[in-house]
Amino acid sequence: MADLLSKYVVPGCRVDLQAIDRSKEYYLGNDNSSSEGRKGYQSQVIDVLSDDRVEIYMPMEKSKLILLPVDAEFDLYFYTDGGLYQCYARVVDRYKNNSLYVLVLDLISNLRKHQRREYYRFSCALEMNSRQLQEEEEAALTGEHQGEDVLTPQLPLKSSVIVDISGGGLRFVANYAYEPQSMILCKYSLIVHGESKEYNLVGKVLSVRALENRKDAYEHRVQYVNVDAAKREEIIKYIFDEERKTLKNQKVD
Repeated sequence: MADLLSKYVVPGCRVDLQAIDRSKEYYLGNDNSSSEGRKGYQSQVIDVLSDDRVEIYMPMEKSKLILLPVDAEFDLYFYTDGGLYQCYARVVDRYKNNSLYVLVLDLISNLRKHQRREYYRFSCALEMNSRQLQEEEEAALTGEHQGEDVLTPQLPLKSSVIVDISGGGLRFVANYAYEPQSMILCKYSLIVHGESKEYNLVGKVLSVRALENRKDAYEHRVQYVNVDAAKREEIIKYIFDEERKTLKNQKVD
C-alpha cells in the first residue's frame, strides 16, 4: 500500500468521497448522491503523510464547507495519472490551517486499481453543433472504416448547449428534439493541454425529454459510439483539469 500511495497519490490529486455506513448519513443530504444512493463529495489531496494516512481539503458544496465528522468512514477514489485507485478510509482528525480546513484520513483497506463502469459527469455550459447522421454514414460506421472519414463534411448543423460531459457521453439541451436511438454527430471544442481542440464525435441518443421550466427546450442524453481511446482520454483530462480549477477557486473563496 505504501508503494502505491507514494507512486500514484500525490498532492493535487482529485479525490472523491462516498459515505460507507448509512447510519452515519445523518449529516448528509440526498442531493448529489452516487448511483448507489450514497452521498458523494469532491476534494483534493494535500499530502500523503505515511503509508496509510492522507491529508485532504475539507470538501465544499456550493461554496459551503462540509464538516465531515471524526470516525466517519468513506469510500475514496483517487484520480491519478496512473488511473483511478480506490480504498476505504476513516476520518481521524480535522483542523484549520490558516484559512484552509483540513481532513486527515487513515486508510483501512489496501489501495487498488479500480475500473469504473460509469464515467464521472462534469457539469458545464459548452456550445455544441449537431446533426443526425445520414443512412450511408450509419452503415459505414458498422463497416471496416469507423473513423471521422466516413462522415460527410459541410452538412448543416444545429446549435445546442452541453450541460454535462464525461468520457462516455454527454447531455445537451436544444430547442429541437432528436428521436431516441438516433445517431448524431456532436461537434464541440475543449481546452486540452492549453489549446483549443475540436471534436467531431458520433453518439447515440439514449433519451429525450421536454424541460418543464423552459418552453420548447429538450434535454438529450447521448452515448459516444466508436470513440478512440486517445480522444476519450483527452476528454477525461479536460474534465480533471476543470475540476482542479473549481477546487482551487473554492479554496480561494
